[in-house]
Amino acid sequence: MEFYIPTETGEFLAFCAAIATGLLGLFCLFAPGTALKLAGLQPRETSREGLAFVRSAGGFYAGLAIVALLMAQSWIYMAIGGGFALAAFGRILSLMSDGAFSAKNLVVLFVQAVLAALPLGYAFGFL
Repeated sequence: MEFYIPTETGEFLAFCAAIATGLLGLFCLFAPGTALKLAGLQPRETSREGLAFVRSAGGFYAGLAIVALLMAQSWIYMAIGGGFALAAFGRILSLMSDGAFSAKNLVVLFVQAVLAALPLGYAFGFL
């Protein structure tokens, strides 16, 4: 199997979203404490389950992205886009109902929306 770098614009944008997903996953996998601090969370000193959760979630993101980069299939890009679309929906719900309206949450919402739109746009033929 050889590594494929897309030349078509839409597929390349989905490929870039997969790279960003993989980098985000690797960051959470190898620096969970920093990831929690950036999210405004702190693990308790007596409990390390929070770090384990962030590491495992990061591993999931990284694994999905690696498969997308190696397989270069639109349905895998669709899985990444669908996941980020639901994450953005959850963040919108939080902004509306949890009183979590802040500049930081708006920036993360924008990033999630872009990481959802690029792979979904390619998978459904809009890009």
